[in-house]
Amino acid sequence: MSFSGLSQKMKERSMEKKIRKLEDQQQCEYNKIKKPTNVLFNLILSILSLLSIIPFIFVIIISLTDEEALAMNGYRFIPEEWSLYAYQYIVNAGENILRSYGVTILVTVVGTILGLLLTGTYAYSLSRKTYAFRSFFTKVITVPMLFSGGMIANYLVMTKVLMLKNSVWALILPLCMNSFNVIVLRTFFKTSIPDSVVESAKIDGASEWRLFFKIVIPMAMPGLATIGLFLTLGYWNDWFNALMYIDDKTWIPLQFLLMQIQNSIDWLASNKSMMGVDGIQAAANLPKETIKMAIVVISTLPIIFAYPFFQRYFVNGLTIGAVKE
Repeated sequence: MSFSGLSQKMKERSMEKKIRKLEDQQQCEYNKIKKPTNVLFNLILSILSLLSIIPFIFVIIISLTDEEALAMNGYRFIPEEWSLYAYQYIVNAGENILRSYGVTILVTVVGTILGLLLTGTYAYSLSRKTYAFRSFFTKVITVPMLFSGGMIANYLVMTKVLMLKNSVWALILPLCMNSFNVIVLRTFFKTSIPDSVVESAKIDGASEWRLFFKIVIPMAMPGLATIGLFLTLGYWNDWFNALMYIDDKTWIPLQFLLMQIQNSIDWLASNKSMMGVDGIQAAANLPKETIKMAIVVISTLPIIFAYPFFQRYFVNGLTIGAVKE
């Protein structure tokens, strides 16, 4: 090749680079948010964040307000008199509150792990086109979304067939599998796990279990974290299963215990005239409004710490398991 031809080719390549750079700059300018718009969006998001946080802060303040000051002055961000009486009353009224905390934490942790395992394996099987019984098990998981056996049937199965009354499994198994979670996770597997990755792993000799735990789970972490958050919230806030299946105080979860305390206070406040002078005096000293807010704080505050844990997996899961070209 002559010197002139080489020089011409270098000029063409230089021109192509300039054109690409100009196109990239135009694209960046097109996608760039203008500074006033960025400030406006930040302001709107800040206001929305405050609107979400301020009510919970207000609830905490009310729970720390003296009951008499609250009755006289109403709700205030800066109460005239602070008090921990509502929390002291809950601790004294619920002798087993620490044990109920332990039961709730145990049920939440075990139930979430077991629910993720069952939901994940079921949804992954349904997402694979090569699974022979995919159609059958899709119908099996869809039917409970449309029809239910009812409360009586559930109670008879749990207590007479499975013999789980007054057992910790009565608090775990009813919420462990959910048709909605399975369908959501199945769709996530179908859209986020390429068939090429699965086929490559099988060619390399990976078993189904190794394929699922070593490849599928890291790639599907955002979907699993979402379902895990649903399960965690469901287990932590559950009190109905304890009402149905638990008579033994050993396995009373936190939410059910707090509900019992609130019901006892409401009953005393409504029937104070039936208990004589002493009963009227005792009912007058009960923290009615502040204890409701204290119950909200006690039942909500611990679960808030679960959000950063799941958020970390949301962020990490977006970059784990990418298919390399």
